[in-house]
Amino acid sequence: MALCLPISFKKDLPRDWSNTLLPAPIILPNSPHQISFKCSKPAVLSVTCLSHAKIVRSPVLDRHVTRQNKIRFVQKLRILLLSKPKHFMPLHILSRCRAYLALPTKRSILRMIRRYPTIFELFTIPYPPLPCNATKLCPQLCVRLTPAAAALAVQESNIKKELSVLLVAKLTKLLMLSPYRRLLLSKLAHLGPDLGLPENFRSRLCNAHPSKFRTVDTSYGRALELVSWDAELASSLPYPAACSRGLIVDRPLKFKQLNLRRGLNLKRRHEEFLFKFGEIEDICPYNTPANDLEKESIEAEKRACAVVREILGMTVEKRTLIDHLTHFRKDFGLPNKLRGMIVRHPELFYVSLKGQRDSVFLVEAYNDNGLLREKHELLIVKEKLVNLVMEGKKLRRDRKKAFRMNNCVGEYTNEGVCTKFKDVGYAGDDGIGGDGVDDYDDGFDSLFDFEDFDGTSDDEDDDEYDSAELEGKGIFWAADVSSLLSENRDDSSGYSKPW
Repeated sequence: MALCLPISFKKDLPRDWSNTLLPAPIILPNSPHQISFKCSKPAVLSVTCLSHAKIVRSPVLDRHVTRQNKIRFVQKLRILLLSKPKHFMPLHILSRCRAYLALPTKRSILRMIRRYPTIFELFTIPYPPLPCNATKLCPQLCVRLTPAAAALAVQESNIKKELSVLLVAKLTKLLMLSPYRRLLLSKLAHLGPDLGLPENFRSRLCNAHPSKFRTVDTSYGRALELVSWDAELASSLPYPAACSRGLIVDRPLKFKQLNLRRGLNLKRRHEEFLFKFGEIEDICPYNTPANDLEKESIEAEKRACAVVREILGMTVEKRTLIDHLTHFRKDFGLPNKLRGMIVRHPELFYVSLKGQRDSVFLVEAYNDNGLLREKHELLIVKEKLVNLVMEGKKLRRDRKKAFRMNNCVGEYTNEGVCTKFKDVGYAGDDGIGGDGVDDYDDGFDSLFDFEDFDGTSDDEDDDEYDSAELEGKGIFWAADVSSLLSENRDDSSGYSKPW
């Protein structure tokens, strides 16, 4: 017979148990483990309660990152060539820069260069005579910019020289955000391209203004230090004006509203946090050090958001990599969980997951169509570079189509499509040389597909039709591109006219 004990049920149950399907708790008499119900305190809205906010994709903003990834190889190789005195590099030396160019081990540098005939051209120079082969001069293959690409580089350099005053103001404001008024040059080099700084800003721009900057030695390396404080620049970026609702009588809203981008809906708990965050008075990051505020408080997060907003407002495209911002966490007093803080504020920032590293956008700088409200002059040069890359892709397609048509025989369909090829290694439209290797697609015609591209691809491109022509001509086919561009060449300067 089972042992039965008298049991008692608690009559006054908490409110939490009334709306659940679980049975009421059973309390044994004279038990040392008594179940006690305490009224829970109202939830206090804290900064850490929304650390796992969801990212809602924005296709119109992701398009900018996708286009940037497609020309990453072009921009990196272009920087390498412009850093040399004569603006060219031999391929056997360029092969040592695979890590900087982000090329996998199976990808050939020569094939990547030949994909951009309007940007790079190949030529040969003789090896310097050596004692072992002084009588025999073997040519070595080199790469340089085409006249059109060189003209764009000169135009970009001239724009940066004209904007030198604004670039000095950007460096001054960055140093003013730091409590020690100094930043490592190695960290500034990462953020320099996004700010529009020239590659030689450490030797030219900083040394040209000794009354504002000076370089000092620290235990972590060389750093740039601010000499004099500029009170005129110690002002936060102004917030955009509220859009007019087009009403006859402008009455205050009955309910609070957040200025969010189109298609973004937040949970009520997240909205309440952002409402409370917006009610706090704006904090100027230049006049308020991070040490004066309590860590993980809403006021400290208000200042950190203002710092990130100031940095993004200085960039050319109003965006940068989150990794670049994490370099300055200790310098600017940013929280350790910087990415979580940025995700918590979709009314200010947008985090794009495209590419290998996440990017952060300043939302107020873009309209609903994903276009910048104010376009920088350097962006015009970048758009010309993208158009030049697309011209090269069109040229490669035309060359491939002409080579196929010259080797077609006999049978055509009613639409004029060739259905047979000569026995020259073609296996139809799907491959070259019978290996099933398709021509490489840079993806500029399908930017809205939003496929990640890092300047490299796993597919191969043997370009056998080009190698066959090279054996007959003895020159590289990129030289033909320079002859096509010779119509725009300016004989006096040696460079082609900007496209």
